[in-house]
Amino acid sequence: MSKLLHWFSAGRTSGKYTLPFVILLLGITLLASAANLLLPESSALHVSTYSITLLGKYLCYAMLALAVDIIWGYCGILSLGHGAFFALGGYAMGMYLMRQIGDRGVYGHPTLPDFMVFLDWQELPWFWLGMDQFWFAMIMAVLVPGLLAFVFGWLAFRSRVTGVYLSIMTQALTYALLLAFFRNEMGFGGNNGLTDFKEILGFDLQSDATRVSLFIITALLLALVLLVSQRILSSRLGKVTLAVRDAEARTRFIGYRTERYKVWLFVYSAVIAGVAGALYVPQVGIINPGEFSPINSIEIVIWVAVGGRGTLIGAIIGALLVNYAKTRFTAIMPDGWLFALGALFVLVTLFLPKGLIGLYGQLKSKRQTLSTQEASS
Repeated sequence: MSKLLHWFSAGRTSGKYTLPFVILLLGITLLASAANLLLPESSALHVSTYSITLLGKYLCYAMLALAVDIIWGYCGILSLGHGAFFALGGYAMGMYLMRQIGDRGVYGHPTLPDFMVFLDWQELPWFWLGMDQFWFAMIMAVLVPGLLAFVFGWLAFRSRVTGVYLSIMTQALTYALLLAFFRNEMGFGGNNGLTDFKEILGFDLQSDATRVSLFIITALLLALVLLVSQRILSSRLGKVTLAVRDAEARTRFIGYRTERYKVWLFVYSAVIAGVAGALYVPQVGIINPGEFSPINSIEIVIWVAVGGRGTLIGAIIGALLVNYAKTRFTAIMPDGWLFALGALFVLVTLFLPKGLIGLYGQLKSKRQTLSTQEASS
């Protein structure tokens, strides 16, 4: 059995680059933060608060891409609905931030958010109770996506739904939530969502120090999630997961309850997506039903494909590069981004099936082969 697990784990990207990557990530984060807080705006090395916020958003997307890579790259489950878990975590944080506004809103109501006053609501819905406490909101940001993933995964994986059928089901899930959250009577702000946040834990969200702090916290949590995920996927559990990906029927035949491994990894991935959403909202300043859009979930898959699925680091790199390209491209040609994104996905599928990380591995192997040939000659 151990030989079988070793065979299944062959070809998995080594985690030897994980620690250097984490050190590089944290180093760049600290340098950018110091350049924002310590250097004057007139300095050529000054990093603007806008850039810090943008980088923080990119890191949230990188964590989301990491979540998708865990379930797709290591378990073979192509989820087109992880945007839903991201949005649910974001809404949990958004509800907390809305409760912190208090009587500083447009209508000056001490308890009800402005959109509820506008809709003539008389009291808070039951699911808003407790959301004025940060610890409770953070539990909800993790619990709600995790619980939804558990219920969905348990029903789907026990029924042995796989392949394109499972992908369509995940896409249907996020689309159903999109339609539900658009309704004003749901109590989540309708199509406008939640916005106009003032503070978090008593700190002004518009201040440079708060923006930099959120950026650093996001980088630290991304590094932590990467290290923990690498550890899990390098363990026996990770090897069984790879066995499920590569030959589920054979893995089930030798006695493993494969649906349990798939459910566990699906829930873990959803929790990471929820944390990414909770970090995203205070930095961007808004959360609305558009985050549930199936197009967003498809875009996440493209990030992972560009970087290289089944590598973890590749997913992070792909998310950072594609979103940076999106920022630049949409400034020049806003209506052409989706076409460019589609072309990028086609090119990566045809010429870089293993993504940028795979390309690096191929170039490294080719260089070693040439060096060996030169040495032998």
